[in-house]
Amino acid sequence: MGSEPWSEKVKTLLANMQLHEKIGQLCQVSGNEGHVSDDLANQIRQGWVGSVINEVDPKTLQHLQHIAINESRLGIPLLIGRDVIHGFKTIFPIPLGQAASWSADLVEQAAAIAAQEASSIGINWTFAPMIDISRDPRWGRIAESLGEDPYLCSVLGAAMVRGFQGEQMSSGKNLAACAKHFAGYGASESGRDYATTNIPENELRNIYLPPFKVAAEAGVATFMSSFSDLDGVPASGNKWLMTEVLRDEWQFQGFVVSDWESIFQLQIHGLTANAKESALLAFDAGIDMEMVSNTYRNHLIELLDAKHIDIEQINVSVAKILTLKEQLGLFDNPELCSDLIPAFYHPDHLAVAKELATKSCVLLQNQNHCLPIDKHNIKNVALIGPLANDGYEQLGTWIFDGEPQHSITLLDAMREECGDAVTINYQAGMSHSRSHSTELFDPAIEAAQQSDVIVLCLGEEAILSGEAHCRADIDLPGNQTQLIDILSKLGKPIVMVLMAGRPLTIETVLPKVDSILYAWHPGTMAGPAISDLLFGNTSPSGKTPVTFPRKVGQIPIYYNQKHSGKPPTEAQCIYIDDIPQRSPQTSLGMAATHLDTHFSPLFEFGFGLSYSEFRYSELQLNQRQILPTDSLTLSFLLKNHGQYDAEEVVQVYIRDLVGSVTRPVKELKRFRRIKLAAGEQQQVTFTLTADDLAFYNRQMKLQSEAGHFHIWVGGSSACTLKQEFELLHD
Repeated sequence: MGSEPWSEKVKTLLANMQLHEKIGQLCQVSGNEGHVSDDLANQIRQGWVGSVINEVDPKTLQHLQHIAINESRLGIPLLIGRDVIHGFKTIFPIPLGQAASWSADLVEQAAAIAAQEASSIGINWTFAPMIDISRDPRWGRIAESLGEDPYLCSVLGAAMVRGFQGEQMSSGKNLAACAKHFAGYGASESGRDYATTNIPENELRNIYLPPFKVAAEAGVATFMSSFSDLDGVPASGNKWLMTEVLRDEWQFQGFVVSDWESIFQLQIHGLTANAKESALLAFDAGIDMEMVSNTYRNHLIELLDAKHIDIEQINVSVAKILTLKEQLGLFDNPELCSDLIPAFYHPDHLAVAKELATKSCVLLQNQNHCLPIDKHNIKNVALIGPLANDGYEQLGTWIFDGEPQHSITLLDAMREECGDAVTINYQAGMSHSRSHSTELFDPAIEAAQQSDVIVLCLGEEAILSGEAHCRADIDLPGNQTQLIDILSKLGKPIVMVLMAGRPLTIETVLPKVDSILYAWHPGTMAGPAISDLLFGNTSPSGKTPVTFPRKVGQIPIYYNQKHSGKPPTEAQCIYIDDIPQRSPQTSLGMAATHLDTHFSPLFEFGFGLSYSEFRYSELQLNQRQILPTDSLTLSFLLKNHGQYDAEEVVQVYIRDLVGSVTRPVKELKRFRRIKLAAGEQQQVTFTLTADDLAFYNRQMKLQSEAGHFHIWVGGSSACTLKQEFELLHD
């Protein structure tokens, strides 16, 4: 151990620990929901527990730490883990919604607030960020993701790490973060949670691993192994992934925790015959701590005795865990002082929650400038929908500690905004989002008939997304489409606000409504954020972090696809009754698309409208040929050509035209939020280097290759303002 970077305190503890106490540090157990059982107390006293998960009562946590520090032989404090995913008490938009803000600053602030609130009751470790690349909206955990793009996910994931951990984890206001799920979990077949993932190594390295590498470089304290089978070797037993890539290549110094019972599940996968083999495979692969299941506790000693593992392996894993406890300051200040617990829902926290919710909303459609609503020229607004006044559902998935009584709903906010000047005629229309009953339709229709404009608040309940909540059909659930059909025939302007944990297939409802504001699940401050947008107090500025399919059969559909040998073009299709038919002259050269829908997505990655209009022009490069040691600077003119002050998320994409492995048709490389007053313009510049052009080649080496590139700027991945440049050899 002398050559390892452990502190003297860690070395001293290791030297004095008995074998079972070392193994105890590798074991995480689930709490008892508000009380300390005799069994758990005894396990902690004996040194068999290194971490407790899912306990949030402050007095119970204080009691647990007291036992660990004062009643165990060595007084080693506990890591207290909790899924603090998008807020603790103050709930922010679901991570997919946060990604729609394209704002690293706000994402970092939200994570810091979540850490401050959670740490105040004794939690010191969160299982976030989830940085699985997610290309399948059927997958329930897309809600917990940061979308489909490796660069956007990397930037926002690193921001979450910084927010949770702060500059010094020992501050008492921070949490250790955990990059999950390593790796490839988001590519589960058919969008079914826990299903097999088949990802070639080149795709894994170029698409799925980059956010994890960036998180490691950002100093994330821990990693979590995935549940899933990765090309035949489940991640929790995958030594290549956990040791060769994570430790040897990336030099990650923290520790890896399994996902819930994922070590025990290796035998269910069929990779091992029993729990003993599972413990051996996982520990040898590099899983330092076991979450909840007991294969380490039950089998590591006999595996050591049989010389299948050695004591040095155990010492290294234990040292990593003790080091994190030291970095968190737990040895110096482990016990929570309950009288120091602050009030939750601080006004400053709520202000950030509102701003992030506002900037996460994406305006997908705005026919006839239906939005913003001019409250000075109307008398009545019909607010209809089961999600318009439901403080719980607006919080979204993964909000174990959220409190719906603190939510401000859209109904609350619209009434506050309009006061006595405008009557808000509210009707739920449906008992819940999945309802197939029409018994609440008539009051909703009557409210709509009496109003100047209809605001429909529809979408998915929170329970329809999240872990193990996957959907084969991602249309609007229940009889929502039927309600839209009826209301669309009244001749009133219709604004549809959608709350959901995923992109929904809404192509058929687009002609029936004027405007669509996609709000995801926006959190505690959903109402004020959406109301501000509806009434024009601010302009929408969110951009889609994931592609919206026209039909579920297009999935997976994502912007950074690769060209096939026969890419689809408009010229290859003629349309009869909205079904594209192949023309006879192209029947022998069919393109890579479907017969029964257009090959394009409904809304592309990076898309989002504004109440204003932004124009891009005069794209220039500082040079057309660069050496690997050079920088490429691009500049362009961005003008707010509309009548509203607004923010635009400007995006830079490239294409490597020829590579030793085929390259995507477009890749996001930079983005920035820019606020311009109406009529204002600004010269915008970005800088790229050869490192930004690098990819993993056939030999799985990261390098840039000489050749020609296209570069675009614009407001979505469909941008067309383009220049070309060449990367030269040294």
